[in-house]
Amino acid sequence: MVTAETAVVLPVLLLVLAGAVSAVVVVGAQLRCVDAAREGARAAARGEPVAVVQRAAAGAAPDGAATELGGDGETVQVTVSATVSPLGPLPWTVEVSATATGLREPAAEVGAP
Repeated sequence: MVTAETAVVLPVLLLVLAGAVSAVVVVGAQLRCVDAAREGARAAARGEPVAVVQRAAAGAAPDGAATELGGDGETVQVTVSATVSPLGPLPWTVEVSATATGLREPAAEVGAP
């Protein structure tokens, strides 16, 4: 009787475990996007060139993430987005992104993003 109950409960436990692992992977990727956007916004606020800003963001971002730069004369805005496959090779993907905005430092060049 215990064997039959285990056979019924085991698939449910595996689904719960897969859901928990997926949630951890997605939340981890989201936090990495937040960190990457902040790093990029700090670099852009200092007046760093676009290549340096993208390198700073890429260093903290998940693999394959895209970085977008924007802003106006007083502020800079960096958005980092990535597509995550929380269950590995399975065809389910989740899009995560984060945006950080900062004030341009007075000594920074206005021509930078």
